[in-house]
Amino acid sequence: MVSDLSKVHELLSDLFEWPKSEKDWDQYRLTEDQIAFFHTNGYLPNIKLLDHWQVAQLNKELESLTNPNQPGMELFYDFASNESSNPETVLFHSLGHWRIKEGFHDILWNPAFVMAASQLLGDNSVRFWHDQLFCKPAKHGGVVAWHQDYSYWTRSVPMQHLTCWVGLDDVDIDNGCLYYVPKSHEWGLLDKPELAGDMEGLMEYLTEDQKKEFKPVPIEMERGYGSFHHPLMVHGSYENKSERSRRAFVLNVFADGTKSNTEKELLKGVPIFAPGEKLDGQFFPLLFDRSQIG
Repeated sequence: MVSDLSKVHELLSDLFEWPKSEKDWDQYRLTEDQIAFFHTNGYLPNIKLLDHWQVAQLNKELESLTNPNQPGMELFYDFASNESSNPETVLFHSLGHWRIKEGFHDILWNPAFVMAASQLLGDNSVRFWHDQLFCKPAKHGGVVAWHQDYSYWTRSVPMQHLTCWVGLDDVDIDNGCLYYVPKSHEWGLLDKPELAGDMEGLMEYLTEDQKKEFKPVPIEMERGYGSFHHPLMVHGSYENKSERSRRAFVLNVFADGTKSNTEKELLKGVPIFAPGEKLDGQFFPLLFDRSQIG
């Protein structure tokens, strides 16, 4: 029987060290220029979040997390050995692994991550939404279609969310890196396509002006580096046809005070929060209390 790590809201392992004083946080702060870049373009790439030894430890955990016969399967919110709509390609995708493995639990409380997230959310306290794994094997890794994250998240309001994408492999154009469409976070909320379906499915929802401004940029990064993006940022990734794997995890958060906007469950197995009820407690822990840091 696997213990449900969602009941523990602090570091469990030695993967990270929580700062002991306000001054200790300074090393993790983003610069004013980085924050300005994020607000102008809708994303901020190449932020170092992990050392190589930490990446190696997470990849070791990842080996068992992708096994559909592993203990603790009931703790996943979602698990797809292959979510790709193309039977010739593979896209592993899961949600909820923070409840199963100590390393993937503790990355929620990575000081470099929570400080940057707080700054990009307007210096607000940060609360956890949910995690994701996206793994594309060598030679036949599938696509993640162009989309906006918040188009799948309207069950939570107001829109004060943030996504952080972190590579567990070196990522580049060849092995299916992330792409952003700069300034597309200003386009408003678009309809949602099938996430692992037609790469270009979102195009039918765009205006002619938006199609002209659709100029994706590849986000090539060394493993252990992360990229933050706005909930309305249009992004996606192409197939991995290289000889290398492309493994990545995603941390989704929102500013403290976000509320339910649905009468249904927010994530599979999570108790229902009535519309207007604040999201907190076991499954939406407070990762960073801004009131305690200057």
